[in-house]
Order: sequence, then structure tokens, then C-alpha cells
Amino acid sequence: MKEVWVRVVPYNKRLVTTALEAGAQGIWVEEDRVEDVRALGRVKVVAPGGDLVPGEDFFFVEVSSGEDQEKAMALAQQGPVVVDTSDWRVIPLENLVAAASDRVWAVVRSEEEMALALGVLERGVAGVVVDVEDPALLRSLVLMAREGGEKVVLEEAEILEVTPLGLGDRVCVDTCSLMGYGQGMLVGNSSAFLFLVHAESVENPYVAPRPFRVNAGAVHAYVLVPGGRTRYLSELKAGDEVLVVDHEGSGQRALVGRSKVERRPLLMVRARVGDEEGSCILQNAETIRLVSPQGEPLSVVSLKPGDWVLVRLEKGGRHFGMKVEETIQEK
Repeated sequence: MKEVWVRVVPYNKRLVTTALEAGAQGIWVEEDRVEDVRALGRVKVVAPGGDLVPGEDFFFVEVSSGEDQEKAMALAQQGPVVVDTSDWRVIPLENLVAAASDRVWAVVRSEEEMALALGVLERGVAGVVVDVEDPALLRSLVLMAREGGEKVVLEEAEILEVTPLGLGDRVCVDTCSLMGYGQGMLVGNSSAFLFLVHAESVENPYVAPRPFRVNAGAVHAYVLVPGGRTRYLSELKAGDEVLVVDHEGSGQRALVGRSKVERRPLLMVRARVGDEEGSCILQNAETIRLVSPQGEPLSVVSLKPGDWVLVRLEKGGRHFGMKVEETIQEK
């Protein structure tokens, strides 16, 4: 997850208000404007006398030479570093992210710069500082950082078996976002083999669409969340974040508004990609759908061997939701 600050120097109330409405987590202002920002909303104030103090909680470096780059790298060993790379952006950012990806922030002033900062070396910087004077562009950049930037590689998996099971506890994840056609969450019995479960955004004769909801699966299952981490479905609660993914692998963060655990009839879906096999336990109901390689929702009650669905594969294992390089077998 990328944290976003907005630098408003000199102070401009309209820009601060726009930043707050767009979801910025920090506002960078002059020392004498700290209380003005606090009067407008609950947010981190970046300033001397604020919540985050330049030179103490983080460092700021303008990078225009090799010496500046070395200075930023050295400071990154002590704490977060905000870098402004002027007119030559790609190489300095690549070098800095390679050296300290979890402590390098970038100043951005355009959508092109934002895309670069979020995607450099396929992992991006730890955070961004938006520094523009146009409210519309400011809003666009903050939303771009907050809602986008995560790409998931999806594979085509062949269905091997769909087996009805008995009753069990399953989780409905209701989000604070509306999901569209081809979108859902990645869920599975193993963190190494996650199925794209479609949102309840499809018209059907049984129940009204609920495009904010993914009927995600049994309580034990893994679900992919921002930052490439996983959590158990049973852990999710209001205010947590999940990753909503479309059939092309574009991911965006969504807030959990409610998590409902209810006892329902279940079924198990098994699928294969090459030599890799995985499974997922879902509710046995017509409204529960996986996603085809073309982005079409496929109901689990009509799913059959030989059908193809989208999944995410991963090598290695997980420790407290974080990827680790070790041999783990999950059956």
C-alpha cells in the first residue's frame, strides 16, 4: 500500500480540502499552518511542530547529481527519504528503490511521474508526495496512488473437479466500493493457488445484485490484500483493506465495510495449471461465480471439468501473511 502526502507550500485552503477529500494521508505545510490543517480534518500534518517533522521523522533530498543520490542512499539507512529527482527521474529512482525500496518516497507532479514512481522496478516507491497547484490534477494523482498501482499476474487454470460438501462457515466480504463485471477477490485453500471469485454484480432471478460484495469462501481460506500479502477470511473486519482484481490483473484497494460469517452448504473446486494443482471451498449456490479467462462470470453450480478459470500462482510460502522463500505443502 502506498501512502500519499500532498505538499501545499505556500498554503492554499482549497488544495488542502481537495487533498483531504481525495484521501491523502498527510498534508505538508509551513510551520505556522499546522493548526489550519488540523481544523479541516483528521490527517497527519507534515511540518515543524506537526505530526511528522522534516529532518527528524524523515529526510528530504533534491537529487540532481550522483553525489545527491549517494546522500539519499546514506540517509535511507537512517529512515524514510523523500526525493525530488528534478528532470532526470528514472535512473535515480531505480537505484534508490533497489537500495532501500521500503524507505524511499518520491515527489510527483504529473500522471506520468506517478506511474513511474508506482511501477519502478515492478514494486514502486514506499510512498509519494504530490506537489501540484491544480486541484483537479491533485485529486487525480492522489486517487491514482490510493486506488491503483498493483498488478497481479493471473493464469488460466483447468477445472478438474467440483465436489459438493457439507455445511460450513463461509464469509461474505462487503466493501465500501462498487465492483463491476470481471472483478472480484483472489481466494483459495492455499496462498500459492488463489481463485478469482467474482463479485455479486451479476443480474440473476434469485436475488438483487450486490456489487459491493464478494461471497468469498470458507473461513479458513486465504484472501489477497494490498502489498502482495494474504490474510485469512475469518480475520477480516470493518476498516480492513482487501485487493479487488479484474480479469486483466489490475488491482485496486477496497475498504471492508462488513464481514459476515454464516453457516451454508459448501462445495470444493479443484483446478490445475501445468503440474500445479489447487482448490477453493465456496458456498454451493448459483450466485457464487469464478471468472473465465475472457472475464465472464461462471457459476459454481454449472462449473464442470474442462472449464477454464483465472487463478494466481505463487512460489514459496507465507509466514503471517508475508511471502517467504521456503518449501511448504498445503493439501
